[in-house]
Amino acid sequence: MNCDKIGKLIYNLRKEKDMTQKQLADLMNISDKAISKWERGLGCPDVSLLPELSQILGVNIEEILSGKIELNDAIGGNMKKLKFYVCPQCNNLMTATGDANISCCGKRLESLVAEKTNENHLLNIEPVEDELYISSSHQMEKEHYISFVAYVTGDRVYIAKQYPEWNMQFRFHKLGHGKLYFHCSNHGLFYQLI
Repeated sequence: MNCDKIGKLIYNLRKEKDMTQKQLADLMNISDKAISKWERGLGCPDVSLLPELSQILGVNIEEILSGKIELNDAIGGNMKKLKFYVCPQCNNLMTATGDANISCCGKRLESLVAEKTNENHLLNIEPVEDELYISSSHQMEKEHYISFVAYVTGDRVYIAKQYPEWNMQFRFHKLGHGKLYFHCSNHGLFYQLI
């Protein structure tokens, strides 16, 4: 740990929040001398204080410990670059249109890599007027089911969350060409072209 870098980061983040050393210290129930010591690089926060400091300053603990914040390049909001993250513990679904550090249940998640659908995971797509009727014969049991389906075009995404023992059928408003992504709880992320 580089106390100088950590101190400079804490100083900059505190200033961004328009807080004094005393205000930050009061929120953490410590002395403002401790904050001053950190910011001058004469020491680092105790490990037990990092979660609270992280929450107050609005950054991850990892960023505090590294002494720097990595900013993503601005890539715009093109939904075709959408990344999906699914927590293996709680099945929480998260998305990002660019690089992101995402964690859930205490573990960092990697974005899922979509495979082109195969005959075991093919969704039925039927145009009905201005909608797409989506259905599947995929089993929908607690141990093996499709957890979500997402219809992605260049500027929009529609997500339908699915649960075990539901019938796998619903409708999306037809938006033109795009991809239909879906996640099988046992086999991962798949896509079909629309």
